[in-house]
Amino acid sequence: MKPSGPLFTLLAGLLLGIFMLSLNATSGTKASSSYDGATATPTPTGPATAAPSTAPPASPSLTPTPAPDSDYAGRTADDTAAVSVSVRDGKAIGYFCDGSSQESWLKGDVKDDGSMRLTGRNGARLDGVLRAGKIDGTVEIRDRTWQFTAARAVRPSGLYRATAEVRGAKIDGGWIVLQNGRQVGILNRDGKPAAAPRIDPASGAVVVDGTRLTARPVVP
Repeated sequence: MKPSGPLFTLLAGLLLGIFMLSLNATSGTKASSSYDGATATPTPTGPATAAPSTAPPASPSLTPTPAPDSDYAGRTADDTAAVSVSVRDGKAIGYFCDGSSQESWLKGDVKDDGSMRLTGRNGARLDGVLRAGKIDGTVEIRDRTWQFTAARAVRPSGLYRATAEVRGAKIDGGWIVLQNGRQVGILNRDGKPAAAPRIDPASGAVVVDGTRLTARPVVP
């Protein structure tokens, strides 16, 4: 039985050595695995870059365009009267005339979109829109309405007026000279209307009861 003692001791030492080697191998693998598996995330050192904006670009603001300064003249839709409008700096003066007894002077503002409402005596009203070089609208006088179109008028076409006192009578005349040279006007003597005599468009000269007067272009 004695010989088994040293053998047992040798076997025990051998087992202890194998156990220690196994333990060291296991510890080394874990340490190596832990180190290799760690991935460092680089820290950015430059300035932060903002994300690109996805908002749509702002639409450019539209600036209203004032109505152009000019004169306009034309006939009513039923061809019984004429209408002329003079526009300056957002202001307008209009004249409706049938060439015999019906007339009205009107005035008002022109908005940036070309719309206008001109008013005159006894509730007379002109509503129109200036667009593409012409005015389309209506004139209402004493519960009657006329539609009209007035195109751009270049001198001598346009609107004229003459006021004076002749032989004790107060004279007030209005004329519309159309683009084709035709004239439509009314001359009032002390408030009594009648067809107006022709004027010389080049000079505005007109003779009333033997007296020479000058009809001048009308502007607001």
